[in-house]
Amino acid sequence: MLLIHKKKRFIISLLLSFLMGFILFMFSNNLVETLTISKELKIILNRLFLVWIIAGVLMNFLFFKKKVSWYNSKPDWKNPIVLPFHRVNTFWFWMIGIVVNVMVYLFFIVQKDIEYILSLILFGLCFSLLNAVFEEIIWRGIMLSALKEFTSTGYAIIVTSIGFGLLHLSIGFSISLSLLISVTGVIYAVITLKTNSIYPGIVFHVVINMGMVLSGFII
Repeated sequence: MLLIHKKKRFIISLLLSFLMGFILFMFSNNLVETLTISKELKIILNRLFLVWIIAGVLMNFLFFKKKVSWYNSKPDWKNPIVLPFHRVNTFWFWMIGIVVNVMVYLFFIVQKDIEYILSLILFGLCFSLLNAVFEEIIWRGIMLSALKEFTSTGYAIIVTSIGFGLLHLSIGFSISLSLLISVTGVIYAVITLKTNSIYPGIVFHVVINMGMVLSGFII
């Protein structure tokens, strides 16, 4: 395909460069698994190794001499989310989504001992920030913007959302849960496109990750 489809060469090579970065990502994590270190540190290193994927796709942009675009701008909340027979204010959609997730995770968190929660605060912050920033840069930043420019918006959302969900297999999530996370990827993508900014998605992502850590879904 890379040799035959000249017009789609950039996108095809972008996906190949992603796979190359993913191979390095998995190799690094398999190496870490052989080390006698804590589970928390292994998870942090796992998230840090996402930089291999970012480096891989950036190399592709450099090779084709294309400008990297990843929605690095101040959020614009003016564009509403249009649903069948209804229009939703994007800011309130984002805010309600965060509040609903906080309430859901609080149900599980309040059942934990306070000592358990306090012991995970530092790890939770490190994990949540690293994971949210790196994953959003990969999926709703570089990949979404590139696919949207060279294919279509719908295709870009579907591919990046499914890829985002399946990447969670690398940290031990089940296939069913990973596919469910793909739905969250669609929400992140819509918010990113409507606000023309990656930052609302990062904040949303951090909140969900912190909730998952403190409620015991990660450790």
